Amino acid sequence: MKRLVELAYFTDDVGGMSRFYRQLLGVEPVAQSEDMAIFMVDGTKVFIHAAYTPGEGDLPPEDHTAFEVDDLDGACEALTAAGLKLEVPPQEFYWGRSAYLRDPDGHQIELIEAEA
Repeated sequence: MKRLVELAYFTDDVGGMSRFYRQLLGVEPVAQSEDMAIFMVDGTKVFIHAAYTPGEGDLPPEDHTAFEVDDLDGACEALTAAGLKLEVPPQEFYWGRSAYLRDPDGHQIELIEAEA
């Protein structure tokens, strides 16, 4: 099962983006700092994050869409068997277990494993 769980936007203007989404969505962020803001909309996270220069091994600070899957390894195996290419194979991050790929236009897609 796949479920849209996050829209992530990287920006040089976290304050401006936060104000925009506060007005657009009509809700306050559930978490906020100088470097990020998180808004929740019907179970989907709108994540505003400060842009950064990635270090070696860091993920690129790119806008992306995240889908939750029940079995990350199984989902990735099925996608690669169908001919899709993973950019970052399944691995542990501080927010959970994720993998990354790109759509045909180059947009980054995150697959995140559902918490047990």
